[in-house]
Amino acid sequence: MPEQPSNFTRFVEVGRVVLLKSGPQEGQIAVIAEIIDHNRAIIDGPLTGVPRQSFPYRHMTLTPLVVAKLPRGAGTGVVRKFLEKEGTIDKWQKSSWAQKREAVAKRRSLNDFQRFCVMLAKKGRRDVVRKALSKA
Repeated sequence: MPEQPSNFTRFVEVGRVVLLKSGPQEGQIAVIAEIIDHNRAIIDGPLTGVPRQSFPYRHMTLTPLVVAKLPRGAGTGVVRKFLEKEGTIDKWQKSSWAQKREAVAKRRSLNDFQRFCVMLAKKGRRDVVRKALSKA
C-alpha cells in the first residue's frame, strides 16, 4: 500500500520555534532544545527573556520557524549563537502572525478617547472611499 502524504507540516522537533500560551512568559517565543517525553520539552529563549525550563506541549504553539541543525540538548550559549546566526527573532517579528498579535495587543491597550479617534479616522476613510467609488 503506498504511503499517504502527511497533512501536518509542523512537528515537535529540536530547533522548532514555539509560542508560549501561558505562564509568566506568555506571548514570548522560545526554541525546543530537548524533547523529554510525549508531554514536555526543554525550551530556551536566550534572546527573548525565556529561561531554560521544562514546558508542557499543551501550553505552547508550534510555529513554522525551525532553527536548522541545532544539536540536541544544546546549552543556552549555543542556542543564542544559532538564533543570532539565522536571524530567527527578526523572521518572527516580520511574520504576519507576530504583526497581528502586536496589532491586537495595541488595540486592547487603547483608552476610550483613543478608540473614539480610531472611529473618527475610520469614518473619514470610509467617506473618502465612498466618494471615490461614486465618481467611478
